[in-house]
Amino acid sequence: MVINTNVGAARTQRLLAESTQNLNGALARLASGSKIVEPQDDAAGLAVATKFGAQISRNGAVQNNLTSALSYSQTQDGFLQKVSKALDRMSELMTLAKDATKSTNDKINYNTEFTDLKNYISDIGTKGFNGVSLFDGTQMAVTKDSDGNTWSLNASDLNDTDIASVIASGFVVTGTLSTLTGAIENVSTHRAKVGANIQRLQLTNEQVGILNENLSASVSRIKDVDVAQESTNFARYNILVQSGTAMLAQANLLPQNALRLLS
Repeated sequence: MVINTNVGAARTQRLLAESTQNLNGALARLASGSKIVEPQDDAAGLAVATKFGAQISRNGAVQNNLTSALSYSQTQDGFLQKVSKALDRMSELMTLAKDATKSTNDKINYNTEFTDLKNYISDIGTKGFNGVSLFDGTQMAVTKDSDGNTWSLNASDLNDTDIASVIASGFVVTGTLSTLTGAIENVSTHRAKVGANIQRLQLTNEQVGILNENLSASVSRIKDVDVAQESTNFARYNILVQSGTAMLAQANLLPQNALRLLS
């Protein structure tokens, strides 16, 4: 029996400190909802989760880019629908103008509407989307993944030679019908290309969304705390802290037994 050195108290104090640290860790994990409160909790897991988190953020930006490109392509198709409708009416007017029973004034009236529709198509060819031309024939690059890779949309050009002949200033209602029917077919081709753009944009957007779901699930498995398990750990550490505190008090009383030998 010694007085100066209380080995039991020192050991109990060390165990109490460990239990207190574990209890504080359990409290922090329950409060934050994360298993990784400090880097030392899971250094490798933190590195992986951080990398996945950055990729998730980039994928979110990719989806924003794809959504913008989708709106761009849908705007193109909306205008092309109107161009197709205008060309249909122009071909109808040309057919009506070939009626031998129509007077010169009738044909002039047909040509007035024909010219207005022609100018309408010409005006659409100058339209833009947020300052970007819709129909200048330029292929627009679209981001498709978190690594910054891109692909180019099919371009549409309303000023191309296959349509320009229709909107040329000299083309009138009594012109060649085959030129107009060719333009109608070419506009349909443009719509098909834009439709292909829309389809790929939608599929790519869905693909990036699914990837983000899986990445989020991976991060969750690494970082998110199991509340039931951590609650059990918290109860355990809480009991250990309370019992350790009580035992430390008892250990500090042990040297007093030496007084009995001295009395």
